[in-house]
Amino acid sequence: MLVQDQILPAAVARHLELQIASAQRLLDLVLRQGSAIRERDVEAVLARLSDIQVEMAARESLERERTELIRRAAVRLGVAPVEVGLPGLAGLAAPAEQERLLTRSAELRGLLAEIAREHGINRALMRQELTFLDHLLRVSGEETQPGGRRLMDVEA
Repeated sequence: MLVQDQILPAAVARHLELQIASAQRLLDLVLRQGSAIRERDVEAVLARLSDIQVEMAARESLERERTELIRRAAVRLGVAPVEVGLPGLAGLAAPAEQERLLTRSAELRGLLAEIAREHGINRALMRQELTFLDHLLRVSGEETQPGGRRLMDVEA
């Protein structure tokens, strides 16, 4: 195979490594946010949210790079970009590299699934905490002070 023929597969391999590193950082942040939610540490929850937003912005750049790699592969394969999948991309690589690309892609998919699962858990925990807080606020607003005035009226 010509050196030129290995440029695109090498770029895909590098891109997968960047995607995996980003997904690992994102998973770590989501797990840390979940811990903060469980500990009811509002400052840490907000800090992790900010960190997650930064990582998501970095992932937007990776997504643009992925789109460009797919476009380049489509040209090489003579197909439309929507028809390019990992098997087509891997097919451009040497046989030894093909297996590595497929393995790393599977690892990335696993990380993304774990992020989605943990994020769903965090959302449920937050919903539960907010529901409890809403209940407390309603109960405290309905309690009355001596003389029949509600707590909310006393502070007003």
